[in-house]
Amino acid sequence: MIWSKPSSLLLLPRNIDRLWQPLLAGMAVLCAVLLLLIVAFLLKEAIPALHDGGWRSFFNDQSWYPLENMFGLLPMLWASLAIVSLALLLAAPLGLANALFVRFYAPSFLVTPYRLMLALLAGMPSVVYGLWGLTVIVPIIAAYHQPGTSVLAASLVLALMILPTVALTCLAALEAVPSSLHAGAAALGMSKQGLLLGVIVPAARYGIGAGMVLATARALGETMVVLMVAGNVVQTPHSIFDPVRALTANIALEMGYATDLHRAGLFTSGLILTLLVLVLAWFAARTMHKYQYA
Repeated sequence: MIWSKPSSLLLLPRNIDRLWQPLLAGMAVLCAVLLLLIVAFLLKEAIPALHDGGWRSFFNDQSWYPLENMFGLLPMLWASLAIVSLALLLAAPLGLANALFVRFYAPSFLVTPYRLMLALLAGMPSVVYGLWGLTVIVPIIAAYHQPGTSVLAASLVLALMILPTVALTCLAALEAVPSSLHAGAAALGMSKQGLLLGVIVPAARYGIGAGMVLATARALGETMVVLMVAGNVVQTPHSIFDPVRALTANIALEMGYATDLHRAGLFTSGLILTLLVLVLAWFAARTMHKYQYA
């Protein structure tokens, strides 16, 4: 009879599972705790401006004059939503089109350079986009409608900035579609257009939706672009050519010298932005879960 020891390679996967499970669970708990601590810190710093019904002034006051205890955030909130909505409206179809091109139409020699270009654009500092927008986009808009710095300028630059994020996430979602769907569509004699629009894109819709949420969250939190090209005028936008100030730009402009209620008001702006992103993520997760099992 020959006695042999079990191979260590056979035991390795089980040992790795035992090691990784508590480690990954601990990292997930740590991320959740950090998020809760950030929200708690924002809430703590914003309390002086929120207690005794002071929160009403953020929605009732029509202007932002902290020295006169006027803390109207609605104009800046509407400006932020207008800029992000228009930017996403521009970036979403272009990003999906880029992903479809890379996945299904681009020649093989072009795929890798194109991916690298998208990755480069995704990692480029936002201040570079802001400089480009200030020196190129703003003068073009100003030639047709003064002053040039506006909702439109900020949305165009912001759309270019989030477009690589949309394209890369959509590309990852398209690549995750099972090859059996491709084969089944080909067996049915579907055209390439029918395959893409009727099979592939619907199958990848959850990943594409996640990419849109990620891009929207990044756009909501963007500071330098809207600070440089939006105009920094506190007013509710009535036209895409109106200069406006976004919530993030307001925090960056005034946090350096703000004190007391003024400082608490800026932390309230940060709290509102955080809650917007959390609501967006919750809504996206709920919607995807609903349609996935409908």
